[in-house]
Amino acid sequence: MDNSFVLRGGIAFSESANRITTYYRGYVVCIDGICKGAFHDLPDQYKGLQLYDYGERIIIPGMTDLHVHAPQYTFRGIGMDAELLDWLSTYTFPEEAKYGNMEYAKKAYQYFTDDMRRCFSTRAVVFATLHNEATIELMNQLEDTGIVTYVGKVNMDRNGGDNLQEDSAEESLKATKEWLDAIEGKYVNTKPILTPRFIPSCSDELMKGLGKLAKERDLRIQSHLSENHSEIEWVKELVPESTCYANAYEMFDTMGTPERPTIMAHCVHSDDRELEILKNHGAFIAHCADSNMNLTSGIAPVRKFLDAGIDVGLGTDVAAGSSMNLVKTMLITLQASKMYYRLVDTNVKPLTFEEVFFMATLGGGKYFGNVGTFKEGYEFDAIVVDDSKMYSMRDMSIRERIERMCYNDADALIKDKFVKGKKVYSRVE
Repeated sequence: MDNSFVLRGGIAFSESANRITTYYRGYVVCIDGICKGAFHDLPDQYKGLQLYDYGERIIIPGMTDLHVHAPQYTFRGIGMDAELLDWLSTYTFPEEAKYGNMEYAKKAYQYFTDDMRRCFSTRAVVFATLHNEATIELMNQLEDTGIVTYVGKVNMDRNGGDNLQEDSAEESLKATKEWLDAIEGKYVNTKPILTPRFIPSCSDELMKGLGKLAKERDLRIQSHLSENHSEIEWVKELVPESTCYANAYEMFDTMGTPERPTIMAHCVHSDDRELEILKNHGAFIAHCADSNMNLTSGIAPVRKFLDAGIDVGLGTDVAAGSSMNLVKTMLITLQASKMYYRLVDTNVKPLTFEEVFFMATLGGGKYFGNVGTFKEGYEFDAIVVDDSKMYSMRDMSIRERIERMCYNDADALIKDKFVKGKKVYSRVE
């Protein structure tokens, strides 16, 4: 299959945060990897293209995972009785230290990239570890999947323990520059992103150096913000001159700009001051509902983020999140927002299915440009879903079927997956 063709099936995509457009047995057109639109009836100018008819299957845009930790994949679903800081020291840091061993890293990253190839994600923003060689191995493997990613070599020069800590800010910055030089011009679909783990793991000198490096090399940044009460108190102790956690990032010039947007994962306990900072810098929030509940961090007030005009996408946050399935992440996002409304603040209305579908596709896809919908001019990322095993006596609309897919994700099977018009995965029947 080349990258100019037509797909036919049950089409569903976001027009906006509050509107899903659907076509029963409709058409979606790809020309040279770019979407030319979706239609009830195929326009004459496209009738000469190769047609792939998927019958009653559903065709949706590819999804974007704005926050996932590749080296944590092998222990997802383990240690969930701990809260964040204990979980990091007990499970995460000892596991990530193992990636200094390239034999281990290569095999472990194969498990991660195999799942990435098969899951609903067509775009992802990924944490690696502080090890240059292992990070390059991860980038090599991700490039082979055809999925479009940002990948970050992690920076941490304090509070990582004996086996997961760089010797100094100077050494961390030196290693980061060496990593960037080693991968320059090497990939088509895999880009670097600067990755200070979070402020407790990075000295002031290191944070300032990363802010400067981001400007010098026109690089984006990803990190964590206001995930857990103990973490927030720790940041107050480490950066006492800051007015809030987000301001600490701002002080080190690591909050980015609208042209180089930073991704901040979580923001569970971000107040109005932090939301204003995020908005002013054009930052994206990666909402990770599964992770936030697993580690007893709390429920992020996503409605407030949206009302503030902040860009929000979804993150699986494996391994604090238990699965890389973004459809499962959508479900938990919906459930968490309902509990926030019922148990925390009845003035904050629950998210709708339309809004969460938007965040998984067009909302998160915006981080990568024109991505995440079947409107004309967008890059052609698509997932073909077989929901035929979801037996029912009802005749359902396409909208009802994608909602049902979200709430019954175990029975939704990916048939084919396309990224920029190229088929990157096909399930063997």
